Amino acid sequence: MSPPSPTAMLLVSMLSLSSFLTIAHGGSFYQDCMVTWGDGRGKIINDQLLTLSMDKYSGSGFESKNEYLYGKIEMQIKFVPGNSAGTVTTFFLRSQGPAHDELDFEFLGNVSGQPYIVHTNVFTQGKGDREQQFYLWFDPTKDFHTYSITWNPQHVIFAVDGIPLRDFKNLESRGVPFPKNQAMKVYSSLWNADDWATMGGLVKTDWTQAPFTASFRNFNADACIWSWGTSRCSSGKSKAPASAKEAWWTDELSPMRYRRMRWVQRKYMIYDYCADRKRFPRPPPECRRR
Repeated sequence: MSPPSPTAMLLVSMLSLSSFLTIAHGGSFYQDCMVTWGDGRGKIINDQLLTLSMDKYSGSGFESKNEYLYGKIEMQIKFVPGNSAGTVTTFFLRSQGPAHDELDFEFLGNVSGQPYIVHTNVFTQGKGDREQQFYLWFDPTKDFHTYSITWNPQHVIFAVDGIPLRDFKNLESRGVPFPKNQAMKVYSSLWNADDWATMGGLVKTDWTQAPFTASFRNFNADACIWSWGTSRCSSGKSKAPASAKEAWWTDELSPMRYRRMRWVQRKYMIYDYCADRKRFPRPPPECRRR
């Protein structure tokens, strides 16, 4: 009997890690978050569970009470089941003002039987246009999965169940702005975007399926809280335990995690702004190899 191939062994290790990392440290929605819009469509069920709903009249959303400057932000989410075409569920960090920074997860609904699309983007100083999109390799409506953004002075790492999708590196040496000075809140929402979300807007929201509901649990922010113009990390008052802070503060992709990311990108990436020559005849500086 021949030994398993390296690819098979990598896939097994990925799936094992994924199963382990779906268990996140629970936060408190009552303590850490507040529903900000939706006229009752967003509901904090208990400390660990919050739901957002959308009907023909409105969606809903919530945000963190704190602002953060660097950290690892995690949320477990179960998305709208069935025919979710036209819906968008979001989980992102954003600062205030026109020259804002923003780190985006957007999850684009689809017709029944078709995969959800994960849309990621990075805004720095008000400029985005750094989209990468992926199909998920599982059904995100059947159970909760962990979505995380690790943001430290050198990297922004987007991950699903601990498996990295993309790594936006600090390349200020190439003239690429990096989000490092503006504190950000965490936001999540469920809203209607049937003018573009599914097949470029060709498939509209089926309102006979409303209300649409997404569920969120175990919000966790191992992060530096920004308060009165200073970061609590700098004064040794990070909300995270010292060991956790050290882990994300210096986090970067090991060779194994880099191979996992490349596996996802080869098999499941469906759009990469770095490869779009119609939009960018000359690749953006962060896309050029040196």
